[in-house]
Amino acid sequence: MTGADEPDSLFGGRLRLFQPARGAHRAGTDAVLLAHLFEPPAGATLCDVGAGTGVVGLAYARRVGARVTLVEREPGLAGLARCNVALNALPAAAVVEADVLAPAAARLAAGLVPEAADFVVTNPPFLGADHRPSPNALRAAAHSLPEGGLAAWIRTCTWLLRPGGHFGLIHRADALPDCLAVLAGRFGDVAVRPVHARPGRPAIRILIRAVKGSRAGTSLLPPLILQNDDASPTPESASMHCGSSWD
Repeated sequence: MTGADEPDSLFGGRLRLFQPARGAHRAGTDAVLLAHLFEPPAGATLCDVGAGTGVVGLAYARRVGARVTLVEREPGLAGLARCNVALNALPAAAVVEADVLAPAAARLAAGLVPEAADFVVTNPPFLGADHRPSPNALRAAAHSLPEGGLAAWIRTCTWLLRPGGHFGLIHRADALPDCLAVLAGRFGDVAVRPVHARPGRPAIRILIRAVKGSRAGTSLLPPLILQNDDASPTPESASMHCGSSWD
């Protein structure tokens, strides 16, 4: 395990998490929002693709009793994810070391099973190949995709999801056209929720839900506002971050 000596406490202490040392990519608000995107029934199978240390998938395992697979390429992060499964006593969660962008044969060899998940959630790397990478290797890997990487990433998510299954992701607001283009023909019943830092400001993130194989149309949901004008958290944001909605 390579990370901080003491675990962080998330969701009001309902989840504890070993994370990489400061300077690497660590779970934040994006993970919190993605962990509340769905309300799966108890026992549903869920894949967290690009799971990092596992915060999103483990939140679903703790909150609703989902059976979770954490998919992570980097061995160090996968090791931390395994520690976090044990730390939180969540035996229904498993870690699979696999490259999301690898060919299907390699994914199968790593232990991934196609069309087995009821839900797939993902926080894909947000930056393209033209962005200057971070000098921290783990942070760079967590933030950057090669040319065409987003389409390949979502294709793997589609491959993991059963027909009629639910897909969810969070991304930058300006990536909405690219996300919708990749979903077209594979998903319907697409619901987009913009996320704003404060009222009256442009969206900084988008949350997208979609159903594999559905023919239903696309809807734009009311915005999620993270902070009031005085920088205090909105009730919805506070509830998600402290885990009070889990009770």
